[in-house]
Amino acid sequence: MSEDDERQQSPPSDLEFVSNKARNCNATGSGSGHPEFQSTYPDQVLENVLENMLHFLTSRRDRNAASLVCKSWYRVEALTRSELFIGNCYAVSPGRATARFTRVKALHLKGKPRFADFNLMPPDWGAHFNPWALAMAKAYPWLEKVHLKRMSVTDDDLATLAELFLGFKELVLVCCDGFGTSGLAIFVSKCRQLKVLDLIESEVSDDETDWISCFPEGESNLESLIFDCVECHINFEALERLVARSPSLKKLKLNRYVSIGQLYRLMVRAPQLTHLGTGSFSPSDIAGQGDQEPDYVAAFAACRSLVCLSGFREIIPDYLPAIYPVCANLTSLNFSYANITAEQLKPIISKCHKLQTFWVLDSICDEGLQAVAATCKDLRELRVFPVDAREDSDGPVSEVGLQAISEGCRKLQSILYFCQRMTNAAVIAMSKNCPDLVVFRLCIMGRHRADPVTGEPMDDGFGAIVMNCKKLTRLAVSGLLTDKAFDYIGRHGKLVRTLSVAFAGDSDMALKYVLEGCPQLQKLEIRDSPFGDAALRSGLHHYYNMRFLWMSSCRLTRHGCQEIARAMPRLVVEVIRSADEEEMDDVVGTLYMYRSLEGPRTDAPKFVTIL
Repeated sequence: MSEDDERQQSPPSDLEFVSNKARNCNATGSGSGHPEFQSTYPDQVLENVLENMLHFLTSRRDRNAASLVCKSWYRVEALTRSELFIGNCYAVSPGRATARFTRVKALHLKGKPRFADFNLMPPDWGAHFNPWALAMAKAYPWLEKVHLKRMSVTDDDLATLAELFLGFKELVLVCCDGFGTSGLAIFVSKCRQLKVLDLIESEVSDDETDWISCFPEGESNLESLIFDCVECHINFEALERLVARSPSLKKLKLNRYVSIGQLYRLMVRAPQLTHLGTGSFSPSDIAGQGDQEPDYVAAFAACRSLVCLSGFREIIPDYLPAIYPVCANLTSLNFSYANITAEQLKPIISKCHKLQTFWVLDSICDEGLQAVAATCKDLRELRVFPVDAREDSDGPVSEVGLQAISEGCRKLQSILYFCQRMTNAAVIAMSKNCPDLVVFRLCIMGRHRADPVTGEPMDDGFGAIVMNCKKLTRLAVSGLLTDKAFDYIGRHGKLVRTLSVAFAGDSDMALKYVLEGCPQLQKLEIRDSPFGDAALRSGLHHYYNMRFLWMSSCRLTRHGCQEIARAMPRLVVEVIRSADEEEMDDVVGTLYMYRSLEGPRTDAPKFVTIL
């Protein structure tokens, strides 16, 4: 493949980056066959100027566009990348990525599509980090940072990072699996310059290894330690010593095996924290009955820099007043694990005038959301999760809470809202009151639920969102929706990049409206909707511009999917069966399509057929 061909085929959103400081202008090849360090040729002068100019171009999309200007820009832009973002680990091979980008210090890599979080993908599908770890060990011995999302990471991979990258400083694993506490023990014991270890919503197996005590002795460089997802006991005494010798520690998020009494001891040793995950927020079962209760209020009052508060697992609400002293400074508050009521929330939220991000369970009811709307005038992001996610449950939040939020929090930019009932009027009100919305995800948990007041579909509500919220880039739709709603999205959702659809639409026309009308669409995930082969064919003009298309429990056939595979040879078309299905029949249960420079992957399991 020629350089021009590769440049034209490179996925627009799967390979992105931010720049590092400009290198020494003299240390650049001319790009015209002349030796390095000569500065008399115009094309070399241009490349030297470009290197300095690209230092100021930090937007991933802007720099990606710059690389398409010409061969010279393409070459210099690759030389000035220090951070490499790959939105699909199968869009490009590790070898191709490391050969083109030779000076990378940080890698951001994504694996499985989002629907894997909802058990819609067999667990052994792929997205292995190992090939990337080995390739980077050869190409980037100076690598400092790795951020992975929905990747399979082994203990050996963690050992590779620790042993082969001597200056390694930052590891963030989001929704990853495949590793355990023994792998963490090896990793932390050998990373002497480690600043960040963030384990977020990842599955960590309990190997009965005391990984916390494996951090090297002496003063630690740790700035962030997040392990709230680790479902096993930890050596608290070792953690306490680690916190005490980490003067730069700003972020600490604890798992549910850390009691509120232990939290107190950590806070006393780290009053400089800005982000705190509290752990269980209840006393330990082994605490002595006669022990004097620590002064939790004083401990929180001493943490004057605290702006982000989360945790509250296994919460005992009687301890909530302890956080009152920090509420006035909070910009982020996460109660998504705290089953609290509106009455318990009100005295807290009434003090949170600076709050910009708020996650909470629907146990606070509409009344609690009304209290949020009355106080949090600067709120930018709201997520309301269900305590009971069953479709037939009685949801405690409704259109009343949504409308209150739209009227009180007019700076809102992102909302995720789970409920059992919703009206078009409330959604229309939000579209008018919150025109700066970038993300709107409304999850009506009951299938095909109409407006409970008018009995009409929810078409007009979602239509108002795409018409009035001109900045909208992410949309999740639910409830009773006809093709009319998708016509609205196709005509007005010109900036929509991610669309999630479940149990919606009447016919193939719905999907056709979206694929023909949304030019910026990158990620499209659909489940349990009546879209078939004709709908799939309507996107032939656009699939090469997308990161992926996911369709499960729709009306696709093997023949229709094969047509797409033949028409678009650079598109990988995967048909995924359940692990217990022996052979693929003509009805396709799950389709996952993505663009790749490499063609079909070589690590596909038996339940994946690549057409």
